[in-house]
Amino acid sequence: MPQRARRRRGRVARRGRRRGFPRWLLRLGGALALGGGLSFFLWWALPWLLEALGLGLALVALVLAIDVWVLAQRPRLSMGVWRWWGAVHLAAVVALGVLGQVRPSLAWRGVSWEEVSFGGKVGEFLSAEPWGVAALVLLAVLAVVLSWPPLARVLWLGRHSVWAFGRGWEALRHLLMGRQPVAPLDEPPPASQRRDETPPFLAHWDEEWPAPAAGETEEAVVLAAPLKDGWELPPMDLLERSPEEGRPPDNEARARLIVETLRSFGVDAKVVSIQQGPTVTQFGIEPGWEVKTRQVPERDEKGRIVGYRTEVVSRTRVRVNRITALANDLALALAAPSIRIEAPVPGRPIIGIEVPNVSPSVVSLRSVMESQAFQRVAARSRLALALGKGVSGEPVAADLAKMPHLLIAGATGSGKSVCINSIITCLLMRNTPEEVRLVLIDPKRVELTPFASVPHLVFSHVIVEVDEVPAVLAAVIREMESRYRAFASLGVRNIDGYNQSPRAQEKMPYWVVVIDELADLMLSAPYQVEKALVRLAQLARATGIHLIVATQRPSVDVVTGLIKANFPTRIAFAVSSQVDSRTILDMAGAEKLLGRGDMLYMPTDASQPRRIQGCYVSDAEIERLVKWWADERFSHLRPPPMDHLLEETAVEDVPEEDPLLEAARDLAMLHRRISPRLLQRRLNIGRERAVRLIQALERAGIVAHADDPMASRRVLVHHDEVV
Repeated sequence: MPQRARRRRGRVARRGRRRGFPRWLLRLGGALALGGGLSFFLWWALPWLLEALGLGLALVALVLAIDVWVLAQRPRLSMGVWRWWGAVHLAAVVALGVLGQVRPSLAWRGVSWEEVSFGGKVGEFLSAEPWGVAALVLLAVLAVVLSWPPLARVLWLGRHSVWAFGRGWEALRHLLMGRQPVAPLDEPPPASQRRDETPPFLAHWDEEWPAPAAGETEEAVVLAAPLKDGWELPPMDLLERSPEEGRPPDNEARARLIVETLRSFGVDAKVVSIQQGPTVTQFGIEPGWEVKTRQVPERDEKGRIVGYRTEVVSRTRVRVNRITALANDLALALAAPSIRIEAPVPGRPIIGIEVPNVSPSVVSLRSVMESQAFQRVAARSRLALALGKGVSGEPVAADLAKMPHLLIAGATGSGKSVCINSIITCLLMRNTPEEVRLVLIDPKRVELTPFASVPHLVFSHVIVEVDEVPAVLAAVIREMESRYRAFASLGVRNIDGYNQSPRAQEKMPYWVVVIDELADLMLSAPYQVEKALVRLAQLARATGIHLIVATQRPSVDVVTGLIKANFPTRIAFAVSSQVDSRTILDMAGAEKLLGRGDMLYMPTDASQPRRIQGCYVSDAEIERLVKWWADERFSHLRPPPMDHLLEETAVEDVPEEDPLLEAARDLAMLHRRISPRLLQRRLNIGRERAVRLIQALERAGIVAHADDPMASRRVLVHHDEVV
């Protein structure tokens, strides 16, 4: 019933519309009536309008028409249109004043132009007095300034030149009179003269924070005031700005060269986008069409062939592999050392051809940290990292807490150590020792040792001895287990919940473990290091402990399958072969990088790596930052080192005698050489236990030493010698 009633009402409504007048006829009648009434009013009021505005009535009608159009198009107008809109209004006022100077002996509709002028009463009022003429001249200048921006820039420069001369003369006069120069007019008054603002917060001074000198002002005290808990973050002025970029390349010519090279090989394509970055320029290529045609004869009425016409048989897109196969030919045509083709560009229906710039620019850490991309990440995380700039020059930032661990690989000189230094510098610029602590492991002894004086270190020194690394990783594991026990006692799941809990006695700082060279550790103690790294990578995320591991030899014996599986976020710098690229990224591409900070960044939520030019941090910047944190004013705030964790680990790591040690000794004395694999087969044990037994036999003097724990060793003592 409801559906039937709705159908009946719809039929009645349609029938009523058919019987009434058409809508267009009603609208036309309304428009004619409105226009007729308005015309009658204007004709009736024309003498009064002519007396008030004169011939300026036409100008006013034109301005009103422009206003109606502007109001109708307002959301879609640019700033240039608004500037011209203002200039038209000013010009109309000036025109009324000019017309007010003309008084001919003419009359129309009872209005004498000799009495009211061509500008009417309004124009006569604007041009009657000297101040009115001056106002008209000023309005004319403003109209020209609005309609001609170059003149506006010239006037702006002149205004600022006059202002600078006046301020300089005033400062010189006060200096000659022995007074202090006054503040500029556009600066706020000093804090002592502000009456309507709340006074700034000043910390309580003690013997560690001396009172300001007599010459210092209150503003200087406010700027130097410490943050909460006495710490003060370093200013951004410690970092250097990016140097000026060189001459930009002729990208239009290179784009035409790419299209012509592809056309010479029978590939139809066009360049649809050009994005220039600090190191490379990405040309977006849109594949064209492969058109197959045939000649069809045309016949006359008698069946004779009079000509041929071309008929399209098929039309298909150009295959992507036809463009990627021409990478070397494109590099030859562009005179580039190497190019990288990204097919397709993620999220866009184009193929990206990345061509190196002739003069690459340096990306400073400060330029990325001051960007909006980094500020958005830093607003929600303490572990925001400034990675660099992409192929189009956009800043790239990431959150270490979401990675949650980072694996970095690259050949010598590719920028791997500079990347680690920039990451550590970025963390030190934004965090106090109560928020982030660092564990630095540097087997090369020269890369991370400049940070030895910062108070953020967990231990009292940078770990440079390879023999100490297993104990250090074991101490980090003990800290992780201790944090899990603290979480269980409060009923929270991670470090954020613990720090926000009102029952927590003190906040836990984040720990960042940085290992500069993994290959050296894997050669000395592969099983202990791999086991510790894998366990930390699997469990340490919730406790706020994050790993940053770097290596210059990304081979399968260094970056093992377990390590790769637990380090989903990776950065690959330039490597020597495609095999190394597949080891670190599971795909080729890193072997075509340019070095000096050029990298491929593979986040956890991306299927393809992203090319980035890494940040550069100079030694002078690191020295200034370390000097800031090592200042004596922070000496009473430095947290004590946690070297006791290393001592506890050393006590726990004292091995007990294995019950199979006697059987391993007897088995070794029956052979000339022995290896862990032989012990595994004969004693039916695992690999790690076999390695420990071999090391115990070495300490007992039964077998010889070997650099590789899994290598075969020569037996020094036999049964006949013992007897």
